[in-house]
Order: sequence, then C-alpha cells, then structure tokens
Amino acid sequence: MNFPAGCYLAFDKPYRQTSFQTVRLVRGMLQRRLGQRLKVGHAGTLDPLATGVLVICTGRATRTIETLQAHSKEYVAELRLGATTPSFDLEHDVDATFPTAHITPAMVEEALSRLTGDVMQVPPSFSACHTDGKRAYELARKGKEVQLEAKPIRIDEIEILDLRLPDYLKIRVACGKGTYIRALARDIGKALGSGAHLLSLRRTHTGLVTEADCWQLSQFEAWLATQTLEKTLPEGPAPKTYPFLKPNS
Repeated sequence: MNFPAGCYLAFDKPYRQTSFQTVRLVRGMLQRRLGQRLKVGHAGTLDPLATGVLVICTGRATRTIETLQAHSKEYVAELRLGATTPSFDLEHDVDATFPTAHITPAMVEEALSRLTGDVMQVPPSFSACHTDGKRAYELARKGKEVQLEAKPIRIDEIEILDLRLPDYLKIRVACGKGTYIRALARDIGKALGSGAHLLSLRRTHTGLVTEADCWQLSQFEAWLATQTLEKTLPEGPAPKTYPFLKPNS
C-alpha cells in the first residue's frame, strides 16, 4: 500500500469529533507507521454533532479534493419542531419556542416541496463560512452578530421517514455541495410557521461512497499495524484515478 502515491479512505466520523480532528488522527496513524510526513485531507466537512461518511484523501490524491467536494450527498436528519437554538442543532440550548398545534402532515409535505430544487440558503452563523476574513463561528461564539449572504444550493429530494406530530420529524435529504442541513431545519421551521432544530444528523452517502464503505478509526489502526507500506512515490506522472481502500477489501 502506497499512501504517499495517493488513495481514498472513508471513515464513519464519530459524534462530537470535528472533521479536522478525524483527519489529524488518521494522519498521525499513517505518519507513525511511515516514519515520515504525509499530506492528508478530507473532501467535505461534517459538523461536530454529525456522524457518518467522511472521505479522506492521502498523498497525491489530495489534489482531487475539490472535485470530490462537488459530489452529491445524502443525509438522515431528525428534527424537533417548535423550538430553535442559535446553532440550529444541539450544540446550544433552546433559545425560543413556537406553537406546533397547527401543523398537519399536509403542511409538512407542502413545506418540504417548497424547499426542494434550486433554492437560496443563508448559512448558519455557527458555520465555517468566511466573513470579514474570519470564520463565522469564531465571531458567533464571541457573541458578535454575523450577517451571511444567501447562497444558491440544490436540494434534489427530501423524503419523510417518520413524522410524529406535534414536534418530531425525520427526513432523508439528497443534496448538492454547500447545503447546510442545520439551515434546512431552520427553514423547515419557518415554512411551518413555527421553529425547528436538529436532534441528530448522519451523512449516509457521498457520491458513490456509502456507510458500508467506512472504516471505524480503531478498525483502521488495527488493520494498518499489519500492513507493509511503501514510502516512496512511483516514477512517472500522477495517475488520473486513485485506489479506494475499503474495510475487508
């Protein structure tokens, strides 16, 4: 296995671990085994409170990160209706409550339909978007007001998986690059004349990569200890495609 030459890996990102922390752990495992520095990056951030598919690239494969980030994604999200938080998830406590008695299944279906397709979405204040040269979340966590511009996104499908009124909704979302599911939860609440925030979020697909293709961090570390690794780059130009290393492959 030649990680400097480049390969793809997918990990099931743990709850309350940032995407960067996951990359740092994988990089540390590889560098200790190789005894040398190695470039490692991820192809699409997941929020700390989200879990699921995080694609990681090594070596020369990091050159394709921008292309991988453009791939479609799917999520499963649980929402609580009738309440909001500053971050639109459980990172912060509820800051406002709203009525839900008026919400009907037909209203939910109609609201989701209006939020599907090519839409403009305002990213959350607690996000990695840049504003005034800083990350929005850095300003928001200091209590400063953050104004972000709406951005065009594509939501291909929102499927209701479970609806238990007056306050529980579970959905599957198929979407394009740049979509914030936390912001979608906020917009669903507004469309229902109420409020909403995420209870849980899991990325189930990135392009053709699924949960079944993901390593657990401990599983990967144990597997890596048994491998013979190459340290030098092969001669010739970098390939156009790189191997995708799956568990038990």
